[in-house]
Amino acid sequence: MWHDVRALNASASALVALTVLAGLASGVWWLSQRPMFSLRAVTVESMYGIDLRHVNELTVRNGVIGKIRGNFFTADLEQVRATFETVPWVRRATVRREWPNQLVVEVEEHEALGTWGEDGRLLSVKGDVFTANLAEADDDHALPGFDGPQGTEKEVLARFTELRSLFAPVQLAPLHLSLSSRYAWTVKLDNGMSVALGREQDRDTLKKRVQRLVGVYPQLVARLQEGRIDTIDMRYQNGLALSSAALSVPLDVTKPVKPAKKTTTPINKTTKQT
Repeated sequence: MWHDVRALNASASALVALTVLAGLASGVWWLSQRPMFSLRAVTVESMYGIDLRHVNELTVRNGVIGKIRGNFFTADLEQVRATFETVPWVRRATVRREWPNQLVVEVEEHEALGTWGEDGRLLSVKGDVFTANLAEADDDHALPGFDGPQGTEKEVLARFTELRSLFAPVQLAPLHLSLSSRYAWTVKLDNGMSVALGREQDRDTLKKRVQRLVGVYPQLVARLQEGRIDTIDMRYQNGLALSSAALSVPLDVTKPVKPAKKTTTPINKTTKQT
């Protein structure tokens, strides 16, 4: 009998506790639905305190705010973050609640370095390919071009940075860098010259070939005088091949060709390509 009473008391206590908890939960839910907790503002800030150039209030209002569901308590912050990261120029976003009815979104923008491929995409300084308005990207200066197989973006970016340094001694700069499907490199420079660098045999292949070109480039320019070099092929172990309008064969081969001026500058014989 005594054990039955104790069991009844325990059951009654548990029932009262459950009733209280249910009441509290109902009260919390009722309170959370009050109009004062409806989202009134979404503030967008720079993640690193740098002024945002491309993400602005109008972009947010048109592309994001209408997609946010819930209020201060019920809004899914992960869903809000993912939504912001679909906005053009947004690389990364974080979201936090700010009492009682705001969300604060910190945004990291893409910084465009150049174009990628032929479909209007952009390559960022961190090696990310993204889609945005090209007119907004090149408002300060013309963008260099990049191309390569999918997944090679960061490798292409690293080689571009290396080539800028390697060509600097002869005041040349890369304007377009391409990595073919066979993983052969071609760079076009700001003087209009295209240089075939070929495939990498080891980590220093490109460096050695560019340094060899830079070493003889002043002599090549001097020999051609006013003729511009159109292409140079550096895929030779001990030399190079080049094309230039100044070296074109005349259409009428019966007419004598004006002899080239003598020079004492040696040119390496070409050998098998690599």
